[in-house]
Amino acid sequence: MSEAPVVQRPGSAERIHPGGLDLLVVPPRARTGWRVLPARVGAMCAVELQKLRHDRTELYTRAVQPALWLLVFGETFTRIRAIPTGGIPYLDYLAPGIIAQSAMFIAIFYGIMIIWERDAGILTKLLVTPTPRSALITGKAFAAGVKALIQAVVVVVIAALLGVAMTWNPLRLLGVAVAVVLGSAFFSCLSMTIAGIVLTRDRLMGIGQAITMPLFFGSNALYPVAVMPGWLQAISKVNPLSYQVDALRGLLLGTHAHLALDYGVLALAAALGILSASSLLGRLAR
Repeated sequence: MSEAPVVQRPGSAERIHPGGLDLLVVPPRARTGWRVLPARVGAMCAVELQKLRHDRTELYTRAVQPALWLLVFGETFTRIRAIPTGGIPYLDYLAPGIIAQSAMFIAIFYGIMIIWERDAGILTKLLVTPTPRSALITGKAFAAGVKALIQAVVVVVIAALLGVAMTWNPLRLLGVAVAVVLGSAFFSCLSMTIAGIVLTRDRLMGIGQAITMPLFFGSNALYPVAVMPGWLQAISKVNPLSYQVDALRGLLLGTHAHLALDYGVLALAAALGILSASSLLGRLAR
């Protein structure tokens, strides 16, 4: 009997195909570590902003309050000249503060949305995905910043119609956008941190209403820090809203501002807010 022919096994695909064409298609490596974080943050931010397509009433209704501040409070105090503003018309002085206030009011109740997602079972589904918790929080925080930017545009348009002398320099407006986003990111993370502690919407609403006005009146949004009593000046120095208003006022009106300090404090506050909210996200989902 003759021996069966021996089948020679190729050592590689290149021996069969001298041209070097592989028969197997190798999938690309999945992004891991820090490389996946920007994509996940962008995805979460896009998901949050998709909600505006279904219900834009929030943007319209929230535009009423800053308009009233400028039209009523600003016009009245411009006439009586009761607050020293260094030669700047009070309406001009007030406009950057109202931009910061409207952004804060949007962000400070952002924790209610994450509690609603917990109650609807959405948060649990998000937490079992490979998305890091910090990416979930960061995406929501910067979505709050984009919403605040839309609100800021409304305030700027109203202020321009009222005759407020603001700069239209593109670089300065970009700086305004960065300050608004960073401030909103911090206050939304503060809200989500409180949500992780109190766990219910009713408690969060009560605490949110209790801290918004002290944060607003304890800043330089309505009056200079120099006219405050000493204890209120101390609160203003640790209030991130004061640094946001200082940056906005310096960029929009050209007044003296400590921009490096302002942006440093806002960036640090946003980073600490993301860290604290991320650490409490698991407790909220239990």
